[in-house]
Amino acid sequence: MDSSKASLLAAVTAQQDHLVTILSRLVAFETVSPPARNTIGVQQYVANQLTEAGATVNQQPFYEQDRLLSAVLRGSNHMHYQSLILNGHVDVAALTDADKWETDPFTLTQEADQLFGRGVSDMKGAMACFIYLAYLLKQQGITLPGDLIFQSVVGEEAGEAGTKTLLKQGETADFAIVGDTSNLTFQGQGGVVTGWITLRSPHTYHDGNRVNMLRAGGGLKAASMVEKMPVIIEALQKLEHYWAVTKQYPGFPAGTDTINPAYIEGGIHPAFVANECRLWITVHFYPNETVAQVTKEIEAQVLAAAKADPWLKDQLPTFQWGGDSMLVDKGEVFPALQIDVQSPAVQLLSQAHEQQLGHKPDISMSTTVTDGGWFEAYNIPAVVYGPGELEQAHSDNEMVQLSQLLTYTKVLAAFVIDWCNQAK
Repeated sequence: MDSSKASLLAAVTAQQDHLVTILSRLVAFETVSPPARNTIGVQQYVANQLTEAGATVNQQPFYEQDRLLSAVLRGSNHMHYQSLILNGHVDVAALTDADKWETDPFTLTQEADQLFGRGVSDMKGAMACFIYLAYLLKQQGITLPGDLIFQSVVGEEAGEAGTKTLLKQGETADFAIVGDTSNLTFQGQGGVVTGWITLRSPHTYHDGNRVNMLRAGGGLKAASMVEKMPVIIEALQKLEHYWAVTKQYPGFPAGTDTINPAYIEGGIHPAFVANECRLWITVHFYPNETVAQVTKEIEAQVLAAAKADPWLKDQLPTFQWGGDSMLVDKGEVFPALQIDVQSPAVQLLSQAHEQQLGHKPDISMSTTVTDGGWFEAYNIPAVVYGPGELEQAHSDNEMVQLSQLLTYTKVLAAFVIDWCNQAK
């Protein structure tokens, strides 16, 4: 097995042009989200590559013009040896600053060790490494005792539950690596839930009635819901400050549990007093908390503020939490992920990392979120571990280093050989 591993690692460097070719093909698919609904082509390419590598591939519809893909390199003794999921998404961030790109975002451009293109860091670079690894295992004639499972999902950029869907259907393994952007550090994460807070008046009034809502003796007990939303925002700010002082979790900067008032809408048009106002918030919470806990705290804080307001106390705000898509139902949930640094899988992955980079991996908690939390939600130990820097994700002139992709592939190759040859 040592000779097989050595040959595999040597092949990673020797055939690196093939890795660049794979990444070039992935980048060429314009899978930006939003608008999404554009991944059938790239998923078919991934399916073709993994089929040629000997995997059994399954695709299924997700949303219209989107597909989820899972593929298995079945182990020769899979009932008795450890299995692994390599998980990644093929949707990429929208081009909000397209005019700032110095190259075509959908044509992979190489300048020395730098590779430019949309998604190379987040996270088509890692996906290319997964496919490259499958190709090399086939080429080197390496058969693993344990299963190696590839998940190519969509929707991560829009909070859509592609990974959740596969795991809910029963797809499982003894360990999972989510190859999202982490600059080759081991990362866990906090959780995220979005919510809508709605203020709604029992009556709708012409704006000509506003004078009677404001002047002394006007007699009309009514209010603009747009003008009342600051009561809610102030309550959220007070709770956010309280959390920053009273809550902490190892690995996170103090105050990472935030409540972001991200979007507001309300009213009909200028001839009406605003009869409704809705606030869309994003809540970050720590791994030792749950969605139910943090949303209960928020509702209690907001309701207390509303009950103290003479207009709102009779028309209390309502709440809507979470969702399966930022594009469809305008909501999302990302569960938290904790890393068990003492687990055999994390220890083996750490050894593989140290062998290739000459130092132990940094272990941290990300202030952003990925699909990694879904594995903990379905009781599968996991770690977020991928190439690319967070500063590059979603940026104009997005870049990843080829040398880092090669190092990442070598770490994965060494780990796969060790882990999938370990008896359960």
